Amino acid sequence: MFDRVWLNAHLATMQGTDLGLVEDGAIAAKDGRIAWLGPRAALPAGGIETTDCGGAWILPGLIDCHTHLVFGGDRADEFERRLAGEDYQAILKEGGGILSTVRATRAAGEEELLAVALPRAEALMAEGVTTIEIKSGYGLEQEAELRQLRAARRLAEALPVVVRTTLLAAHAVPPEFAGRRAEYARLVAEAMVPAAQGLADAVDIFHDPLAFDSEDARLVIGAARRAGLPVKLHGDQHGDMGSAALGAECGALSVDHLEHANAAGLTAMGRAGTVAVLLPGATLFLRETRIPDIGAMRAAGVRMAVSTDMNPGSSPALSLLLMLNLACTLYRLTVTEALRGATVEAAAALGLDDRGRLAPGLRCDLALYRIARPAELCYWMGRNPCIGRVLEGR
Repeated sequence: MFDRVWLNAHLATMQGTDLGLVEDGAIAAKDGRIAWLGPRAALPAGGIETTDCGGAWILPGLIDCHTHLVFGGDRADEFERRLAGEDYQAILKEGGGILSTVRATRAAGEEELLAVALPRAEALMAEGVTTIEIKSGYGLEQEAELRQLRAARRLAEALPVVVRTTLLAAHAVPPEFAGRRAEYARLVAEAMVPAAQGLADAVDIFHDPLAFDSEDARLVIGAARRAGLPVKLHGDQHGDMGSAALGAECGALSVDHLEHANAAGLTAMGRAGTVAVLLPGATLFLRETRIPDIGAMRAAGVRMAVSTDMNPGSSPALSLLLMLNLACTLYRLTVTEALRGATVEAAAALGLDDRGRLAPGLRCDLALYRIARPAELCYWMGRNPCIGRVLEGR
């Protein structure tokens, strides 16, 4: 006997290497897991509750695998100033940029951080997102970083969504450590990573010409390994730092951004199974002309995920569906690549093998859409056709 059955629906299972389509299908759940799926005509009898989906499409619940969703304040004022012609470096020297977000985040209590993050998470959920990764990185001191992680964990208590937390204390050098980058990296490795055990599901490092070098990154990676936490990298965004190769070498779950990654590094990622997380929202918002080398990624067999990079400075994006469109229009991903990028590949970027596909035994996390074909999820800009979500069979 099933707990619940959804029928009169079309399924995009993400099984195999394409969308894994099942026309006129059905899904049955038992104890929060998918118990059966296939053509409706083959559905076994027995279900306590049945939902007629009226011809909707069912996809695995979407996964936003790279966000900075918990932070204080915003940077709309700087956005306006830059549009008026002010130079970003001048704004930064005045204490703007990421440092303004650091000040606002440090000043905010846990309740305030939770309150401002709730509507951001709800906006993503409204489009069919069932799992969200949330990074710290705007505290840049131990207690503020841990406060961000605690607020992120509490989102999952307040809302029907799964939250995976990532410690990104090595996001930038805080003002009190100006000129002492290596010293701050040691503090992150020796104090903050151990302190985050039990609050963080992974550790991230901004390995970039504007942030931390390879020596710093290896220090933090070593600390993460000792703490038993998987590693992710922000890498090769503003220059070729060899982040792709480093991520492959250290067994990182993912390397994210990769606008300047070289072909050898991408080949190493393909061999290692390290996921490339593509963030087209940052490309659009920053008006960047350099984009990741998608052709080299395809040639190397690199798995490609797509995410919002939701953050106040470079991608204030609260629509994963819009990111699917941008991944196709700016990066020239196919519809299949984009949709897999927000489901099965995004799950891999978080080290989660129990979701992102529709198959018996996996979590019954579903997103239902009133569309004629899956390509509409990448085609429309500003339309949200989501008519429901299912989280663990509920």
